[in-house]
Amino acid sequence: MLNIRAYVAVAVSTALLIGQEKVDLTAIHQIKAEAFQNSKVMDHMFYLTDVHGPRLSGSPGYNRAAEWAASRMREIGLKNVKLEKWGPFGRGWEYTKFSAHLLEPSYQPLIGFPLAWTAGTNGVVTGEPVIAALNSEADFEKHKGKLAGRIVMIEPLKRLELSTRPLARRWTDQELKNMEEMEVRAPRMDFDFRPNAPIPPDAPPEIRARMEQRRLREKIQNFLRDEKPAVILQTGYRGDGGTVFGAGGGSREPQDKEKPPVPATIALTPEHYNRIYRLLEKKIPVKVEIEVKAQFFDDTPDSVNVIGEIEGGSKKDEIVMIGAHLDSWHGATGATDNAAGSSVMLEVMRILKTMNARLDRTVRIALWGGEEQGLLGSRAYVKEHFADRETMNLTDKHARLSAYYNIDNGTGKIRGIYLQGNDMVRPIFEEWLKPFHDLGATHITIRNTGGTDHLAFDAVGLAGFQFIQDPTEYESRTHHSNMDFYDRIQPGDMMQMSAIVASFVYHTANRGEMLPRKPLPKPQPARRGGSPSGQ
Repeated sequence: MLNIRAYVAVAVSTALLIGQEKVDLTAIHQIKAEAFQNSKVMDHMFYLTDVHGPRLSGSPGYNRAAEWAASRMREIGLKNVKLEKWGPFGRGWEYTKFSAHLLEPSYQPLIGFPLAWTAGTNGVVTGEPVIAALNSEADFEKHKGKLAGRIVMIEPLKRLELSTRPLARRWTDQELKNMEEMEVRAPRMDFDFRPNAPIPPDAPPEIRARMEQRRLREKIQNFLRDEKPAVILQTGYRGDGGTVFGAGGGSREPQDKEKPPVPATIALTPEHYNRIYRLLEKKIPVKVEIEVKAQFFDDTPDSVNVIGEIEGGSKKDEIVMIGAHLDSWHGATGATDNAAGSSVMLEVMRILKTMNARLDRTVRIALWGGEEQGLLGSRAYVKEHFADRETMNLTDKHARLSAYYNIDNGTGKIRGIYLQGNDMVRPIFEEWLKPFHDLGATHITIRNTGGTDHLAFDAVGLAGFQFIQDPTEYESRTHHSNMDFYDRIQPGDMMQMSAIVASFVYHTANRGEMLPRKPLPKPQPARRGGSPSGQ
């Protein structure tokens, strides 16, 4: 007679084995070997940055980078490679020359760059700047009729504090542990951030301040259009020590092409801006020389996403997607934001193709355009292929996407993954991460993370995920700055990311069932005027 305790033990043991997520350690060994011993990820980086950066959406540089990415996908051996059009994005813009010099009282080169979608200078502009700080609408009347043809400084002196924080850092064990705790917040309210939209009376103070600031920025741009200064000088929206953070200063909207563009606008490092400002305050003669060559492009208002895939086997109609945004800002070559993510995802596809891995489901890569202006490329793709979030009308493909994985937080290695509120995938991801604990990927959090393209998928009830990454120098030196170059990329971190994402994709593609999803969300109006990765 079978001992009842032994029977129970066997039953419980069997149940645990049945419930345990399968992990293919042989495949992981192959993935790690290819990722670490034969890596090509920094070669992808070289071409996306040194050769094809910057990649501002709508610019010739972005289009050249998209063509190169498609050719690299074909070289890897991907099928159905295409530049998939979406739009309209709006006006294209590119600058091809910038020089700025302080000539008097003594010579100094000035560090900075022009803001996107602002005009060129139509030649060299030389003169003494004038201070016209525009902090409110009340300031407009003081300077009306006095700025035409002048070099105008529109911000007050920027006070700089001594920083004792390191430029680069990694998450500590305690910070990662704290990140695992669930945050309970009030439901998010959607607001219309267009300049002319009414401010709701119940808007929280931080939202009200943001909406008012956006309105003021639009009014300042319109005032400067009317006043027609030759050049506008300001500081970047953060940064010092020669690192300048800047993005857009004018409009890309097609309807605005009938208006005069915002005059040439330069973001300077605050130390250089402040020197000029102090000299002018002390009535010491100052002479500055500036030249910007910039061009708008209105003949191709659409943009493209770059798509390629490895066709699956027994479940080839089901899809696993990976992606990263290809576009960047223009102050540097867009290395950490986001050639890093694009290069990792290209490397993931190369690893899987080189392994000749068995993939039951089709694996598709998408490199997105327009992310910096509000996830535009990924949202257009999701609407076309899966669902319209405003109506929640689903296509038949909606049921066939198992998961979407995204990389967009710079060069920092993966430390875990955000569940995006989907607790059902926790035990699955826990097992998939275990072979990478010795590479520092140990943490899973139920929390959501925002600001990048997985949100386009999550918004329509698809399983979309972003990995937890070390911050490294992302906010302190590289994100939207003039220092976002290849040299800031950490090769070891890039190889680690490539291996982990490749393993997640492999296991998602070959899992018996698709990944579980959260319930479908309700229809939701499009959020307007936001730029998730912008200033």
